[in-house]
Amino acid sequence: MKKLSLTVILCSLLIAAQSQGKQDKKSEKKEAKKEKINNLIRQAEEGVLVYHKQTVAGVQLRTNGYGGFIELGRMKTNRKTNLYRLDITEIMSQKELKLPNGAIVFGNPYKYGKVNNFYQVALGFGQQHILGQKGNKNGVAVSAVYTGGLSLGLLRPYYLEVQNPSGGENLIIKYTQDTSLFLGTGIVGGGGFSRGWSEMSIKPGAFARTALRFDYGRYNEIVSGIEVGVGVEYYSSKIKIMAKQKDKSLFFQGYIAVLFGRRK
Repeated sequence: MKKLSLTVILCSLLIAAQSQGKQDKKSEKKEAKKEKINNLIRQAEEGVLVYHKQTVAGVQLRTNGYGGFIELGRMKTNRKTNLYRLDITEIMSQKELKLPNGAIVFGNPYKYGKVNNFYQVALGFGQQHILGQKGNKNGVAVSAVYTGGLSLGLLRPYYLEVQNPSGGENLIIKYTQDTSLFLGTGIVGGGGFSRGWSEMSIKPGAFARTALRFDYGRYNEIVSGIEVGVGVEYYSSKIKIMAKQKDKSLFFQGYIAVLFGRRK
């Protein structure tokens, strides 16, 4: 009976010790979490960008076109973040000029001499390095950003509505069907945005980009900023955008983008 009582007492003490140990561990974790939160709050007040991941979207205006992108970031250190980015853009020739339609009443505006619309889907990897923290939550954080990767060029034929000089009827044609009509004086207007999508050809390529990013968001969890940069794209074959102009496989551009997103 005494042995049984002693066993019960020992088991109770063991259970109590284990329970106390678990409570101590929980308290330690709770204190560590509280300390971490306090540090994040203090760093945010001091203007330090600290986070685990960020999602950023942007709209960009380029020297040779326009586009948008979405970017996922994973912070590695307090100053370095790995970036995974998808860009969808269009490269346009500086010689493009939208003209009013040639018809009296009907017809779409058109771009004389335009042969193809040239779109790009670029998937890249890079890094963001913080050069200067905000100093305070109302300041501006400056970062250097660089990315590189694969670019998929998509060429969509550009259509025009023209008047057939021999029959008088209107025709919808592209550059390769009849260059004399396509570049002639009987242009009625554009062939419409819906044409050419099923005829797109693919041009594989690569790109590299570098930029400075200015983040002026008031709160640490909100991304608000501007990115200014330059980039280069190279494609495996020459790209024809305009008639009577030299086709290119290498494209340089500068750009400015407006950024918005969130951090966690």
